[in-house]
Amino acid sequence: MSNLVIIPTYNEKENIERMVRKVFSLPVAFELLIVDDGSPDGTAQIVQNLQNEFGKKLHLLERKGKLGLGTAYIAGFKYAIEHKFDYIFEMDCDFSHNPDDLVNLFNACAKDGADLSIGSRYVKGGKVVNWPIDRILMSYFASLYVRIVLWINIHDTTAGFKCYKRNVLESINLDAIKFIGYAFQIEMKYKVKKAGFKIKEVPITFTDRTAGESKMSKGIFKEAILGVIQMRFSK
Repeated sequence: MSNLVIIPTYNEKENIERMVRKVFSLPVAFELLIVDDGSPDGTAQIVQNLQNEFGKKLHLLERKGKLGLGTAYIAGFKYAIEHKFDYIFEMDCDFSHNPDDLVNLFNACAKDGADLSIGSRYVKGGKVVNWPIDRILMSYFASLYVRIVLWINIHDTTAGFKCYKRNVLESINLDAIKFIGYAFQIEMKYKVKKAGFKIKEVPITFTDRTAGESKMSKGIFKEAILGVIQMRFSK
């Protein structure tokens, strides 16, 4: 049984080494794929240095320029499928996702029978730390909006902390995924749900980043809002 955690990076030198060491210290065996979009701060170089220590457990995919979160994950999914990993995870590098929760996401799929497990802020036991109230409300009502428009019973529709079984990703035409920002996360969940796979939400504590800069922008949020309408009325 093999597990691959995909982490997209852009200027994450403050977090990347600590994140790599933390993931490799967990009681479940994970491999890591860092998808770096040409970080000018030397993030990829730090990963290369760590490869001397961790060897084949630490993978690096370097891309030229900021190509978007969605395309980074698509590249990672294709890598995972090609290399026959059984469970494939999405996670941020900034510790807003607690690496310890990787074990809970893994167990939800490997032991509880879920095809996709989602680290959720908005189910019982989940919470958000260090966010201003306006951002919490915006995120919560955005998820509510998505649930209503797309008719899907997922509480945290924009969540980016997930575990897929490989056959789920193999069943999706990854080249047909349209969106690259937060709408990407919604679109993937929507396709998984429409395909009839079992989804389980696992409560997590989401903590806003303390190092590095946020990648959130108005354009990303706008894409999510408008993208949901497109998804609803597409074939």
